[in-house]
Amino acid sequence: MVCLGNICRSPLAEGILKSKVNSANILVDSAGTSDFHHGDLPDSRSIQIARKYGINITDQKSRPFKLNDFDIFDIIYVMDKSNFHNITRLARNDFDKQKVKLILSENKSSQITEVPDPYYDSNSGFEKVFKMLDEACEIISIKLNNANK
Repeated sequence: MVCLGNICRSPLAEGILKSKVNSANILVDSAGTSDFHHGDLPDSRSIQIARKYGINITDQKSRPFKLNDFDIFDIIYVMDKSNFHNITRLARNDFDKQKVKLILSENKSSQITEVPDPYYDSNSGFEKVFKMLDEACEIISIKLNNANK
């Protein structure tokens, strides 16, 4: 899960997906395309909205995306087109590029393709982002759980 600073959207996506899959079989992590917040906890509003839905993300620390993430992860979900371009520019080859997907592309019924950054928004922006990510992660979890049966 990748967003810009790894403090709002991607920590939520990581926490949501972890809550829906068997962590013994599926590795879920998050990162940012920048290192502005390296080592920081998720934004307090992300922590609050996750907690509202029974998910604890306070064990996460922001980190920048690393080149070897292409080796570790089978799929790299990004939150928006800017993140998509930033990550695919780092790709070493077409195999790496094929791993990168917009997370909302998993929700075929959604008209929205990008998860908006709620950082400068109110708490309602975090609620909206949580619901978007929850829907996408539910679809992803069904695919992953079926693949691991």
